[in-house]
Amino acid sequence: MPKVLIADKMDPLAEQIFKNNGIEVDIKVGLSPEEIAAIAGQYDGIAARSSAKITEDVIQAGLPRLKVVGRAGIGVDTIDVAAATAAGVVVMNTPFGNSITTAEHALAMMFALARQIPEANQSTHAGKWEKSKFMGVELYGKTLGIIGCGNIGSIVAARAVGLQMKVVAFDPFLSADRARDMGIEKVETLDELYPRADFITLHTPLVDSTRNLIDAAAIAKMKPGIRIINCARGGLIVEADLKLALDSGHVAGAALDVFEEEPAKTNILFGHPNVVCTPHLGASTAEAQVNVAIQVAEQMSEFLLSGAVTNAINMPSISAEDAPRLKPYMDLATLLGGFAGQVVDDAFSKIDIAYQGHVATLNTRPLTAAVLAALFRPTLSGINMVNAPEAAKSRGIAISETRTESCEDFHTAIIVTVTTKDGARSITGTLFAGREARIMDIEGVPIETGASGQMLFIRNDDTPGLIGAVGMLLGDAGVNIADFRLGRIPGGSSAIALVSIDDAIPSSVFDKIASLKQVRQAKLLSF
Repeated sequence: MPKVLIADKMDPLAEQIFKNNGIEVDIKVGLSPEEIAAIAGQYDGIAARSSAKITEDVIQAGLPRLKVVGRAGIGVDTIDVAAATAAGVVVMNTPFGNSITTAEHALAMMFALARQIPEANQSTHAGKWEKSKFMGVELYGKTLGIIGCGNIGSIVAARAVGLQMKVVAFDPFLSADRARDMGIEKVETLDELYPRADFITLHTPLVDSTRNLIDAAAIAKMKPGIRIINCARGGLIVEADLKLALDSGHVAGAALDVFEEEPAKTNILFGHPNVVCTPHLGASTAEAQVNVAIQVAEQMSEFLLSGAVTNAINMPSISAEDAPRLKPYMDLATLLGGFAGQVVDDAFSKIDIAYQGHVATLNTRPLTAAVLAALFRPTLSGINMVNAPEAAKSRGIAISETRTESCEDFHTAIIVTVTTKDGARSITGTLFAGREARIMDIEGVPIETGASGQMLFIRNDDTPGLIGAVGMLLGDAGVNIADFRLGRIPGGSSAIALVSIDDAIPSSVFDKIASLKQVRQAKLLSF
């Protein structure tokens, strides 16, 4: 039975969903990374929010049992994603559960900043009635600059358009068509956004490319009187630079829900008259807490029970609906990758994967990951679909994927071509009856076979005597032949034999087979 640790406070529905799916649950909150590491090896999955830190030590301590870390929320900066990827542990988040809540908080902060609501509230409670002191600005007609226009940013944009603000957005992944449909303007660089915006709101993750994004140099390019809102991640803004700009008046105000160090008990911006602060409340509504708890529990349950991968940060997603349809193709991808990985001796420089026919209409990203994982498994320990693409990248191996809905010879086919210093070698496979993985071609030689257990692969000269010699050597050694498949190029000189065997071949017998005069290459394969 799978077992999950809930390492942060979550709605009780999360625990109930796990249990309803037959998954054992422990709830232990407030643990340090060292305390989590001490027990991580007992769990298949860890569910966390922003308090529990899932460090490299935690991930390593969880191996080999730990398979998935689920973040009930969007940001994963409390999880060492790189370490999880290297270890083959899936990291998934819940990007939609608190999108509306966080977007609404950003808008509330913008209103509070524009109309000085916190200061006016405090003054009025004190009985001062300082009506003339709090002169705000309208949002109507102002330009809102959105940095990061994904799930949350796009919701903010839609609400801002409804307020009749002009919206300009910077996001490398935002298409011009999508921007046009939203009624906003896409800019290609931040330098285009900075001088035009009256308000800037941040909705981007904290990664190396966005850390310290808003610094003194960026602020200098902004319009005098700019107001900045950050409900995304601390670390996007250089707080010392922001304070100097607030003190000088270049920045009229800032509204911050997140800080570089949290929990933020002290901060250089606290107490500044033009700063509105909240304690990381972006996702803090009753609805959001329920939504993210439900989503992370459902996603982790589906992964642990069926292999479905939803909202993964470090591997292609496979929905619960896709999983059954992809299953036979995953088997085929694993067969082809495993075969090529065992047959090819030299280091790969390039891997080409072609999807033809019906398979080209499906979600092929998981299939590519399955091919890569099977390819590397004979030579790399601990490899799986999570870390295989990163293993290829770190080794400078080029990966190409092509999809063609037409297929000349079969209803569907996958062709894996591996290039080494000695040239390219390819293998083609298809599905029989839509479910049985079969190899149909090896290096241009037609041969039809499945693969299971132990096999002997022989590439040989197409001359008489090979079948008898191999059969004799295996028979004398007491090795039973379960299946013997042959392929040749008519009129050519090359042939291939695939021999399924019931017993292990003694090394001395294998050496005799490999030294036969007709044999160019011999390999023992295991599936």
